[in-house]
Amino acid sequence: MSAFITYIKDSFDELKNNVSWTPREELQRLVVIVLVFSVLFSIAIWGADTVLSEVVSFYFKLING
Repeated sequence: MSAFITYIKDSFDELKNNVSWTPREELQRLVVIVLVFSVLFSIAIWGADTVLSEVVSFYFKLING
């Protein structure tokens, strides 16, 4: 059990002293960029899905007469 507690303490010490964290302003800017691209990509996928769905529907209507 002692080794586990030492591991946890060392992990927190590593996070506190040795990890370089992204500054808050840059992090906020990057989060906004990711959100914008996620929304744009979702809209593009939705549009492609809608178009392909219509094409498949038209194809099946053509086949069945």
